[in-house]
Amino acid sequence: MRHIKTIDDIVKDGEVDFGDGYAFVENASDADAILMRSTDLHGYCLPKSIRAIARCGAGVNNIPIEEYAKQGVVVFNSPGANANAVKEMVVCMMILSSRGIVQSMEWVRANADDPDIMADAEKVKKAFVGQELRGKRVGVIGLGNVGSKVANACVQLGMDVYGYDPFISVEHAWELSRDVHRVGTLEDLCRGCDYLTLHVPSKADTIGMISVEQLASLRKGAILINFARETIIDEDAVSDALHAGQLSWFATDFATPKTVLMPNTFVTTHSGAGTSEAEANCADMAISELKDYLENGNIAHSVNYPSCSMGKARAASRVACLHANKPNMIGQITAILAKDNANVQRMVNESAGANAYTMFDTDEHLDQETIEALKDIPAIYRVRVIK
Repeated sequence: MRHIKTIDDIVKDGEVDFGDGYAFVENASDADAILMRSTDLHGYCLPKSIRAIARCGAGVNNIPIEEYAKQGVVVFNSPGANANAVKEMVVCMMILSSRGIVQSMEWVRANADDPDIMADAEKVKKAFVGQELRGKRVGVIGLGNVGSKVANACVQLGMDVYGYDPFISVEHAWELSRDVHRVGTLEDLCRGCDYLTLHVPSKADTIGMISVEQLASLRKGAILINFARETIIDEDAVSDALHAGQLSWFATDFATPKTVLMPNTFVTTHSGAGTSEAEANCADMAISELKDYLENGNIAHSVNYPSCSMGKARAASRVACLHANKPNMIGQITAILAKDNANVQRMVNESAGANAYTMFDTDEHLDQETIEALKDIPAIYRVRVIK
């Protein structure tokens, strides 16, 4: 029996089911893995029993991933599971920012006691005239799970779509509409755009990437949409652009002390992925990742270890070594196996940055002395035996 600790409300008004062979526990110290959503784990005392953590969502800023990597804890996320929900929200914000819809509804509410409201509404409707999306130029920064869907949706709306992503995957490149114009630089993307929508993670090279220069390149009165991460924009530059009219509107999913004070801004409560379908999809993906790792040692969609798979564990033993990405690790591992006369059926080694993962199947169970010898190799973080 494998034990799971859940943190947060994983699926609102629903059930989380791992299937046979799994049980939920109250205390993390009794668990093999953690399933979570948004709780901040920085400073959290992680029990040694925890082998993996899966976040029901894409962002992992709330998890100390490198610290956990050195404890031999694999951290998973669920990229793309909520992409459709975010795409729909972005398209919604593009329309709301263009048509004065919210403002006209607010006028109606404010004048609800007017006995001639129908006639008066006809008189004021010109104050809320907006623009259509069709034919407008939109720049999409980041063509991953969400950005590629947003770009394709904009094509279907008849927009002139430009995309920028120097690291686009083959998978997402195949999914992208042929009518999306790929550009090679951020400057080329921003130039003359009526809309700019952001879909990149928060990293050293994306923090503050939308600032004075990029905003000045947009068409005057452009609309900015940020449903990616709050750190991607220079908030002072965005505020100045709104006050100067360079931006006519800004829609964001991040209520920061600065965004809530900006003019002409729609600010939502980090609700881009806030649908029951997205929550269920994220939970399903996270559960699948945890089960495959706990049962077979396979890693998919980890943010601190490389992807690695050897299919179902069918040999007498499958051993997984989580370690630093240093020279001669394979040599040290195989030298210990040779002393035990262990017959290795197959072995795979993958690395990602500072961390690496080595997994192998053996014809017979390794004795405890051999397992302990593997654990004693310098730079080994954890050794798992999957029988």
